[in-house]
Amino acid sequence: MFKANKHRIENHIESLARFTSTPGHGTTRLSYSKEDAAARHYIKQEMNNLGLVVREDAVGNIYGRMEGALKNAPAVIIGSHFDSVPNGGSFDGPAGIVTGLEVVALFRDYGFEPQYPLEVIAMIEEEGSRFGGGVLGSRMIAGQITLVDLNEMKDNTGLSAAEAMEKMGFNAAEIGSAQRTGKDVKAFLELHIEQGPLLEAAAQDVGIVEMIVGMTEIRITVKGKSGHAGTTPMEGRADALAGAVSILKELPGMVLDEPDRPVLTVGKLNVLPNGANVIPNQVTFTVDIRSAHSDTIKRILQKIEQLVADVKIPGISFSTEELLYAEPVEMSADIQTLLIENCEKLGLRYRKMVSGAGHDAMIFADFTETGLIFVPSKDGISHTPEEWTDYAQLQKGIEVAFETIVQLTEAKEKSSNTETY
Repeated sequence: MFKANKHRIENHIESLARFTSTPGHGTTRLSYSKEDAAARHYIKQEMNNLGLVVREDAVGNIYGRMEGALKNAPAVIIGSHFDSVPNGGSFDGPAGIVTGLEVVALFRDYGFEPQYPLEVIAMIEEEGSRFGGGVLGSRMIAGQITLVDLNEMKDNTGLSAAEAMEKMGFNAAEIGSAQRTGKDVKAFLELHIEQGPLLEAAAQDVGIVEMIVGMTEIRITVKGKSGHAGTTPMEGRADALAGAVSILKELPGMVLDEPDRPVLTVGKLNVLPNGANVIPNQVTFTVDIRSAHSDTIKRILQKIEQLVADVKIPGISFSTEELLYAEPVEMSADIQTLLIENCEKLGLRYRKMVSGAGHDAMIFADFTETGLIFVPSKDGISHTPEEWTDYAQLQKGIEVAFETIVQLTEAKEKSSNTETY
């Protein structure tokens, strides 16, 4: 059996966790920030230490490449994202990048040479914490984002994604060069923490994802008129927050009568000018909707659009904007079969799962064979400083990933030139 090195794994996770703008209060590492730059330096350094050919694409995704014996062959890619939510945990995203680094280390340790090139990837802005929408790095790789989109995406300071890239030395105008296709990518594999309680509750080691739910994120903007909190009569106000509440209070009920148990979340709300003694003149908030059925998502969106159209308040206007729409995505049946076989080979307990969270894997599945592995999350907790996955559990997941990458790259041991492992 080929054993992953738990000490290396732990060192990588803890090293990346240091790159945060909120030390002592979880990981806050927004894309194109100084914390991003520090983590970026570490990742590239570790890739170089493994003898990989390191590059960054035009928008800031990081690649480390091990050449294969086959010339001009499509690559097998393994990895995840290295941005975080505000005050998040150490494992969401980095666990997948560390998996890629450890898989390459195991190739070196045990003398495996891939026939197909192997690439480790570290992607930006999966969470969408800075520019909204999410999975931006992988969407740029899939050719789903344009320069116009990057100029329109703004952070809470008004800086566009394109401008943030330029400040980091990248070139948004060259976004087309970041695109990959099925012609140069043979397969993509991502390991991620479950971010839910099922694996731990069932004492299972690995989740093999069959499908990622569909999801959409919209932004609703409510505009009114500011005024003095003490001198403006109640009957004459155009209070944007009061207008927003007329929408917000109706949203949870829009999913409760749906048979397939979709979920809806308002996770971000901004009030302007945000003064205790000023009537709000603008409120923006996001609505996140998820379901395994695209018809359900579309139906809920129609309900929201009708609600917004029906609300009539003097002096108040409403508008909606779609930030993200992703159909439910099935993972590769062939890669699922490999993952199951390798779990059984290693004596690991596994289950097939549907992912309620979005991941970069759902974007790669649009153009190449894609697999997604989950490892247990302590108490099902994620997106918080308390997020935790036991290193022994992460080690098991990485060993499954290693066995699967050996098969996908058709790697051979140096001592053998006749058999594919």
